[in-house]
Amino acid sequence: MTGIVSVQNVRKIYDGGFEALKGTNLEIQEGEIIALLGPNGAGKTTLISTICGISSLTSGKITVDGMDIGTDYRKVRAMIGLVPQEIALEPFETVINSVRFSRGLFGKKKNEAYLDEVLKTLSLFDKKNSKVMTLSGGMKRRVLIAKALAHEPRVLFLDEPTAGVDVELRKDMWNTVAKLKKQGVTIILTTHYIEEAEAIADRIAVINSGEILLVEDKAALMARMGKKKIRIDLMEPAKTVPERLAPYFLELAADGSALTYTYDVNSERTGITGLLNDLQAAGLQMRDVQTQQSSLEDIFVGLVQEDAK
Repeated sequence: MTGIVSVQNVRKIYDGGFEALKGTNLEIQEGEIIALLGPNGAGKTTLISTICGISSLTSGKITVDGMDIGTDYRKVRAMIGLVPQEIALEPFETVINSVRFSRGLFGKKKNEAYLDEVLKTLSLFDKKNSKVMTLSGGMKRRVLIAKALAHEPRVLFLDEPTAGVDVELRKDMWNTVAKLKKQGVTIILTTHYIEEAEAIADRIAVINSGEILLVEDKAALMARMGKKKIRIDLMEPAKTVPERLAPYFLELAADGSALTYTYDVNSERTGITGLLNDLQAAGLQMRDVQTQQSSLEDIFVGLVQEDAK
């Protein structure tokens, strides 16, 4: 993959003195889906707004396809589609006219076939002549995406695109994002739904307090930092963890019916064999054993907590 967006040592300081971005660096590859994760106030929206030219940077450099966002603003902005958090649409306008207007803003020639295809991809075609005010919240968010795609951008920013959307519509949105990737669109996604990033992102970037903590391939990140848990259901409830099992730092269920052991999948020795032998020696009998892989959410929370120390 070749780089399409480059953020180099970018700082953003607001008039009141608050530093929202602190020497941020980020390289985005063409055709990828990258999820930008971070707690509230981490700098996600500020970073997107700065790349899109909505907010000016204090220092540093940002390029899109090699063009500087300051000196080549119009060319850069024409390459970018932005779906903001807030739903800001003209309620009395029809869906198709809203999308046509966005295309016209960038000086693009009329192309009804392309706009119809965008609406079909977003399951909006049957609503093209409906007024925006008659649509559900989920449909309005799809209209925002249609408007962002109207001028055929190569880079699409989705800032919390599924906020307030039910689970079914959220999955539809994930499918839509996958389709856009197949068409060659580079997608940068911010989300509070970490399972969203886990489902569709190629790489994960974690930002906190205006600084990028890491950028890594999703699968590699989960393999490197993920842990596994073994839940051992007992034949008879235990009142306490036997002293013989203390070295394993087991968690005992509130009702005493199960023990949970956490281990690093990358360790040379997981300690599982020893645990099972010591479990039997301690007089505890197993009824069932289940394993569970740590989720991206577990990894994210751990990173942010570590950064806060």
